[in-house]
Amino acid sequence: MNALKWSLLFGITLSLTVGCSQPKSTDDGDKKKEVASNDNHGDAPHWSYEGKTGPEHWGSLDPAWAAAKDGKEQSPIDIADATAIALEPIEFHYESTRVNIINNGHTIQVNCDPGSYIEVDGETYQLAQFHFHAPSEHTIDGEPAAIEMHLVHKSAAGELAVVGVMIQPGEANAAFDPAWKHLPKEAGAEQKHEDRMTLADLLPAEQTYYTYPGSLTTPPCSEGVKWLVMTTPIAMSAEQIAAYTDIYSGNNRPIQPLNERVIEKTE
Repeated sequence: MNALKWSLLFGITLSLTVGCSQPKSTDDGDKKKEVASNDNHGDAPHWSYEGKTGPEHWGSLDPAWAAAKDGKEQSPIDIADATAIALEPIEFHYESTRVNIINNGHTIQVNCDPGSYIEVDGETYQLAQFHFHAPSEHTIDGEPAAIEMHLVHKSAAGELAVVGVMIQPGEANAAFDPAWKHLPKEAGAEQKHEDRMTLADLLPAEQTYYTYPGSLTTPPCSEGVKWLVMTTPIAMSAEQIAAYTDIYSGNNRPIQPLNERVIEKTE
């Protein structure tokens, strides 16, 4: 796996007022890299979700980001006409984590304590972090969700698997309360809190999924990412959704061409 791909493991960058505002800008290159470890990559170009540094220009901002314009397996996509097959279930082995939270200049992210992992297709992937995009980056039959959560995992071989969970308006979701009470409004350093989140409670009860080969959704947009998008959304209250979208709205990369890829779903 190339170094750039892993350097962005922790930053694959996922409302009621979808796309009505853009995320706050920052000139801090370290935050733009969205790395959970806060490694410094200050020489990376500035990128954003609009204007001359927006998604349509990412592939030209740095030669190492060429996949953003030349890649054939880019994410996100519109999930439609999926082929139903006998997919192996995702085995979630999630523990709890402290709220290690950061506003990295592009999203709100929680870096997970070690010990949580998934097993799928005979491979084990350790959970590194989860973060959010509003509105959702993936769409289902053309329809976005209010928010999309991305749970980012890495195998021992360095391969990435991302579980996408759609979030729609509904009942209040207490599973997110430990993080939501610490949502940082401004970009800055990681904040460590002793509040704990039960990670399994973030998932839908029905754990069927769509899967396809894709990419990171933020620069360098490296390909070779295994996407696992849950078919069943979870709910958040309007107040919870607004708490996030008041900080970030419009931090979603536009839909990318499917090209020759096949989308599969749980039979």
